[in-house]
Amino acid sequence: MTKITIGARGSKLSIAYVEKVIELLVQRNKDLNKENIHFKAIKTSGDVNKNIKLSEIGGKKLFCKEIEEKLRNKEIDIAVHSLKDIETEEEDELIIGAFIKRNDCRDVIISSKIKSLAGLKKKVVIGSSSRRRELQLKKINKNILVTSMRGNIDTRIKKLEENKLDGIILAAAGVKSLNLDNKIGLSFKIEEVLPAAGQGIIAVQCNKNDNTIKSFLKNINDQETEICARSERAMLEAIGGDCETAVGGLAVVENNNLKLTAQLFSDTGSKSFKYEMTGKISDAVKIGKSVGEKLLKLAGLEFKKK
Repeated sequence: MTKITIGARGSKLSIAYVEKVIELLVQRNKDLNKENIHFKAIKTSGDVNKNIKLSEIGGKKLFCKEIEEKLRNKEIDIAVHSLKDIETEEEDELIIGAFIKRNDCRDVIISSKIKSLAGLKKKVVIGSSSRRRELQLKKINKNILVTSMRGNIDTRIKKLEENKLDGIILAAAGVKSLNLDNKIGLSFKIEEVLPAAGQGIIAVQCNKNDNTIKSFLKNINDQETEICARSERAMLEAIGGDCETAVGGLAVVENNNLKLTAQLFSDTGSKSFKYEMTGKISDAVKIGKSVGEKLLKLAGLEFKKK
């Protein structure tokens, strides 16, 4: 019986994602059982430096760096991440072997007070570490003040209660994976708040030359999710930028075609540019690249590619 070690961050959410992956691996691979799959929690630089802005210490890749090192060194066989934490340029020796079927991709407000934002006449304070979310919220209502907040979901909810904030904005996928749906005060429509590229997708990484693991992962890969993810990531790669770049993107499969919608904010945050393209599923990556390039043209000097 094959023995497998899975590495991921030690947060409750990461563990929930690992449990999902293990469940799928066992269901879809007759050579695997739970007793032979071991989980190894790995502390990342992003977890250690909780009070520093990610852009100041290397960006979102800091949530993957140490895990990927252990994967390359064969200390673990599989790495589990939130897709949006993985660099768009994949590591030479590593590969995303499975994209788990996308969960709810929307953003939500955790709050006992806020049920709507559009009609607010007094100022409210919402916690977020995302420049994209901050600017999207301010487009909805100028009375929204956004204060910087980092940490896992439990930490943020605790800060919400302690700091007397009016709410915090998070990805629905994470909130629902931890069965915290009862804390959601407001769920955004995609038209109101376009999510981050890759939001709601669990990515399962392995070594490129590990054919045994690759064959296991192939059985848990969701093809439609992979197609959408690769289109969204191609859009991000075309735009460039860093973790402070305010950009959203969502690809969906409709009537055997792929539709990609993306939004890019100017460097100052005062303007936003939106573009949508539909084409063949087989052209998913091309569509992503084209949408990214079109957004750069629309933004012109308002956005400087890093």
